[in-house]
Amino acid sequence: MDRNYLKEIQIDVLERLMKSRSEDGMWRGRLSSSAISTSVSVFALQRIDAEKYKKAIDDGVAWLNATMKDDGSWGDSVESPSNMTATLLTYVSLFAVGKAPEKTRAYLNGKFGGETEDDLREGVLNYYGKDLTFSVPILMMCALAGVISNWRKIPPFPFELATLPQRFFKYLNLPVVSYAIPALIAIGICQLKKKGGLLSPVRSLFIKKAMRVLAAMQPADGGFLEAAPLTAFVSMCLAEGGYREDEVTQHCAQFLIDTVRKDGAWPIDTNLSGWVTSLAGKVMHGDEDLNRGLADIIKRNATKDIHPFTGAMPGGWGWSDLSGSVPDGDDTSGALVALHHLSKGVSCSEVENGLRWLMWLQNNDGGMPTFCKGWGKLPFDRSTPDITAHAMLAMGLWIPSLDGELKREVQRSYSRMLRWMEKMTDSEGWVPLWFGDQDAEDEKAPVYGTATVIDYLMQSGQETGMKLAEDKVAFLLQCQNGDGGWGGNRGVRSKVTYTSRVLAALSHYPGRFEEEKSKGWKYLYERYKKGTLYDPEPIGLYFSRLWYSEELYNTTFLLHAINSELRWSERSDNSSKRNLNN
Repeated sequence: MDRNYLKEIQIDVLERLMKSRSEDGMWRGRLSSSAISTSVSVFALQRIDAEKYKKAIDDGVAWLNATMKDDGSWGDSVESPSNMTATLLTYVSLFAVGKAPEKTRAYLNGKFGGETEDDLREGVLNYYGKDLTFSVPILMMCALAGVISNWRKIPPFPFELATLPQRFFKYLNLPVVSYAIPALIAIGICQLKKKGGLLSPVRSLFIKKAMRVLAAMQPADGGFLEAAPLTAFVSMCLAEGGYREDEVTQHCAQFLIDTVRKDGAWPIDTNLSGWVTSLAGKVMHGDEDLNRGLADIIKRNATKDIHPFTGAMPGGWGWSDLSGSVPDGDDTSGALVALHHLSKGVSCSEVENGLRWLMWLQNNDGGMPTFCKGWGKLPFDRSTPDITAHAMLAMGLWIPSLDGELKREVQRSYSRMLRWMEKMTDSEGWVPLWFGDQDAEDEKAPVYGTATVIDYLMQSGQETGMKLAEDKVAFLLQCQNGDGGWGGNRGVRSKVTYTSRVLAALSHYPGRFEEEKSKGWKYLYERYKKGTLYDPEPIGLYFSRLWYSEELYNTTFLLHAINSELRWSERSDNSSKRNLNN
């Protein structure tokens, strides 16, 4: 591939990236509008105060009707294929306002293999399996709307367990993941009020304390996790449980009103400003003032206190700078990598605290989870290869700048992660946790996970890690499509995001795989010339398997791949020139 073509795309992508920067210096991006977020938000507002929020409800209903597919179904985003969850929640929301399409009912009956309440309930529970984080809220919304009449068949949420100290949560085998404690409380209280039971007088004694815990967890802007679905599920259940006028419920309603878009829809989350700013920071090659300013912004967004949601210690970074964000392993690593690039490896207190935060999060098995150490039973808090490799990159970059006991601690932590990664070699590719491919039969994206891990390990420069990376390259080559691009797995249609990730990984092997790389770059250049390079690609896999697209993924992933390819090819040229001169 002619480097001039790469530089042509590079100029266009960089210009686009800079134009999308907010006035406050961050990148906030734009998440796709979501049928799930819109349907649950509309329903919650109706349960809280249908008259007061009539306009938002009507606008949301209009957006849902306008985005319905021909068969009466919905996908998570407008670009997503139809699925059970989005269609069921939208049906329930429209049912509640007397506008449920009959063809939607027919679609769902086909999905559930019948039209009875038992068919619906078992279909939802089977789809999500042992993790009740999303299945029970879905069934609760069905019950609140009257689509389900038998409350007793919905699995109970033991809200009273949330009144125990957070350090005990990992031992309680809770039916939800760490981020969903607000739903556990609100749904559990609503269930108790509706179902009663022999122990209800005793359980009722815990309600006041549980409500205090819930209030303490609520962010300043009212949105739990900055997410409309979780906020809506909490508020609809509180309203039904007799807490319509409670400050928590009203605060939730205000968040929903504040985050609705002009077209009447809600995104899956307010924004990913922390994450996409780190992505942008990694690929920026600005002047010293620009880099310093961006580094200062990232430093400012590090958490300063113990987080009320997960009990996380200070020092980590979340996916957003907004109050509902929660620090996690991937975003903390991303911020540390961006800071290393922007500050040219000069350490600071935020970096040291961030490294300590990662070590605090590290699981006993040596790998890195997302939110909470030790919650290994459910996906979001199990060790995962892509987050572990990202942490290895962050630590590996900063180790030379450290000294004393901190340096030794980070080196030990890095070694533990490396040993864990060595054990994760029993499959062809590494499967990522937070990204997938909605076109793949199993919705998984081992191409993304493998390419990302290879890129991280090769950047780390550790010999054993680089050997692990090399062993997986063959898998990527086998997954290349005839058009030169890559999808999330073998035989899945090509996408800009996945192709960019693979090319970034292959750039670490200058002089090798040149034919495959050339075909990949040709695919991207053709997309550029056709004007489809920035088309939305829902590859993000949100909590509970919900799809989203983010407009900055195409630009940041692609710019990283171009920068990496040009950097390594130029190094290779310089090396060749030196050899000739000698």
